[in-house]
Amino acid sequence: MSGLNTETLDLEGWTHFYSGKVRDLYVPAGSTFEETDRVLVVASDRISAYDFVLESEIPDKGKVLTQLSLWWFEQLTEIPNHVISTDVPEAVSGRAMVCKKLEMFPIECIARGYLTGSGLLEYQKRQTVCALPLKAGMVNGSKLEPTIFTPSAKAEVGEHDENITFEETAARIGGQQAADLRDATLALYTRAEDIARTCGIILADTKVEFGIDPSNGEITLGDEVLTPDSSRFWDAETYEPGAAQPSFDKQFVRDWLTSEDSGWDKDSGQEPPALPTEIIERTRERYIEAYERLTGLSFSA
Repeated sequence: MSGLNTETLDLEGWTHFYSGKVRDLYVPAGSTFEETDRVLVVASDRISAYDFVLESEIPDKGKVLTQLSLWWFEQLTEIPNHVISTDVPEAVSGRAMVCKKLEMFPIECIARGYLTGSGLLEYQKRQTVCALPLKAGMVNGSKLEPTIFTPSAKAEVGEHDENITFEETAARIGGQQAADLRDATLALYTRAEDIARTCGIILADTKVEFGIDPSNGEITLGDEVLTPDSSRFWDAETYEPGAAQPSFDKQFVRDWLTSEDSGWDKDSGQEPPALPTEIIERTRERYIEAYERLTGLSFSA
């Protein structure tokens, strides 16, 4: 379904309401977002990097994200989630879910089990990650013990998310809710990391989002969960601290964008270039491999 414009689809029974970096939200026809208690969440093939939505799309990416999220929701039954049904219009079959409308927290909850990415860059400068002090002598890919919770404040599409401390999180949403989000995030990471290990995959870090279910007041897992868009997956067999790890996620796209081949300066403020066909195809392959290795299922487009 490469090239599917999920923002402008005419879906029987649903009206387009909002577009994010990757997902589009629809509300039941004839109702407003304020009135409804459910939304149709459609995952497009768009891909974002460095807070830009790229011109290029990754064929079938939306299906991979949706199917993998659904699989993870089934594994994490101890954590309430927002999925109501996968009975969706045929045009978005396989890439959409009917979900509860949650009162989302303005916080992205990140669990880091390994030192890499922006955390590594900060550590190399200040020996901290999101202001949390770490021991000396760590390298790219070092395991963090214990796993750390590093929240960020959500930004609008096109803006940069802001790393914030736990104390700042508590100031924004309250101390008890901040603690509850931290505990839920770390518990989710621990459970998922164990599951991924049995599949020969290391879950290096992950980002999740939570909201309040208005029907019962419970903190509930929303959006996507444990996908190549929201997590770093490494091959356990080839893992070796001290260098960048081959990954099953969009790090492949990030690496190309910051290479000399792209000709793009991520600090320039300019839009990134289109991805070459080879990068698109290899990224699609990595997403599908992550899905198949984790679930044990064959991906069908």
